[in-house]
Amino acid sequence: MEANNKAYDHIAGISRIDKILAIPQSNYEELDTLPSRDKLTFSNGFYANKTVAVFVDIRDSSSLPNTYMRPALARLYRAYISEMVAILNSHEKAVEVNIVGDGVWAVFNAPYKEDINALFDIIATMNSLMRILNYKLEKAGYSTPIKAGIGASFGRALMIKAGLTGSGINDVVYMGDVVNHAAKLASKGNNGYGAPPIFLSKGFVSNLKDEYQAYTSLDWPQECYTSSAINITMNKWYEENCQ
Repeated sequence: MEANNKAYDHIAGISRIDKILAIPQSNYEELDTLPSRDKLTFSNGFYANKTVAVFVDIRDSSSLPNTYMRPALARLYRAYISEMVAILNSHEKAVEVNIVGDGVWAVFNAPYKEDINALFDIIATMNSLMRILNYKLEKAGYSTPIKAGIGASFGRALMIKAGLTGSGINDVVYMGDVVNHAAKLASKGNNGYGAPPIFLSKGFVSNLKDEYQAYTSLDWPQECYTSSAINITMNKWYEENCQ
């Protein structure tokens, strides 16, 4: 959201706060899936009970500026972000795809098990991309491979429109347990020796078909599932072109 540098009026601000806090609970509708953006105003919101949030972010990204100069770092981030966005955006029920620093995340409507199975394909594709990306980075002179953690959760999300009324500075915000949990799961991926790249909520895995559940492992201490699933077609391309 681009700023317009309008002077702050604290009296008007206090009035806005009072109006926002007076919005009745009935203005927040319960649904199975998230509606289109044009349904939102500054005085309503939607809870959706059958959504999936997926997060991916680079491990130890704070150390990368010590390894690469800024132009090289910019190219690395652009390559990684462009393809993660493209993969997440390819799911037909993607509602929102966002970039936050080196993290990319998305929210999906997932009312049917087939939607969640398709998202497992998406996650496997994201994991396979990292292998190809590191090969390409090495060929371009990048000496240190990067790792990413991927997290996904199935559950309830809140969708609201937030910003400054009348300013043109606003955005749709997604929050709730499903978003927070997916972010936490992503932070575990590839975090420490032997940690797998993919962490999935129990609710997500319980909706997978048996064939896909076989590619996951229960992590009792962390109360979730892990996976190292890959995209077979992309892996075959890697074996044929990246040796």
